[in-house]
Amino acid sequence: MQRLIEGVHKFQKDEFGNYRKLFRKLSQNGQNPHTLFITCSDSRVLAELITQSKPGDLFVVKNIGNIVPPATVTGDTNSTAAAIEFAVEKLQVNDIVVCGHSQCGAISALLDNQPVSDSTPNLRDWLKLAAPVLDTVKKNYAHLPGGAARENAAAEENVLFALESLHGYPCVQDRLMNGSLRLHGWFFKIATAELFAYDPEARQFSPLIADKE
Repeated sequence: MQRLIEGVHKFQKDEFGNYRKLFRKLSQNGQNPHTLFITCSDSRVLAELITQSKPGDLFVVKNIGNIVPPATVTGDTNSTAAAIEFAVEKLQVNDIVVCGHSQCGAISALLDNQPVSDSTPNLRDWLKLAAPVLDTVKKNYAHLPGGAARENAAAEENVLFALESLHGYPCVQDRLMNGSLRLHGWFFKIATAELFAYDPEARQFSPLIADKE
C-alpha cells in the first residue's frame, strides 16, 4: 500500500500539472472515449501504456482471460455485458478491441482442464464460459506440443471467440449494420511488447505495425 500512496504523491506533485487542463475538460464535458478496449486483468497488460493513450481515450474492461460471454449469459457472470452495452449504446464508441496476450493464466488453467478449487467458485464458473475455446484447441491444434505454442494458439482462439460473442449483442449488431462500429482482435506478446491484429481475409494474426506501414 505504501507504494500506491507514494505513487499518488508523485502524481500530484510531479505529473498532474501536465494533465491539469485535460482533467478539467474531462470533468466539465464528461467522457467521450473512441474505443472500448477489452483485455485481461493480468497486471502486465496495460491498455493505456501499450497504445500510449491519454485519460478519456479508452473505455477499458479488464477481466480474467479477456473473456466476452455470450449475450444470453445473465447474472453475476456477465457484468462484462453491462460495460459493452454502456460503451456501445451510451458512449457510442467507434471501435471495440479485444486484446488477448501471451502467458495468460486463465488460458493455462483452461488447457490444463484441472478442477478449480471449491474455494473459488466464481473463477470456476467464469472459465466455463470459455469452454468452446478448449473444444476448438482440441480439434484444430492437437498437433501442437504443449507449452507456449499451444497456449498462444488458445489465447488467439479466445480472442476470436470473444469477437464472435460480441456479434450476439443487439446493440453491437445494430451498430455493425449501420457501419458505425468496428471490431478488432489483438494479441499482445509480453516478452517483446509486440501487438498482432487478426486479419479476417488471411485468417491469421499479423504484426499490427506492419499493417500500418
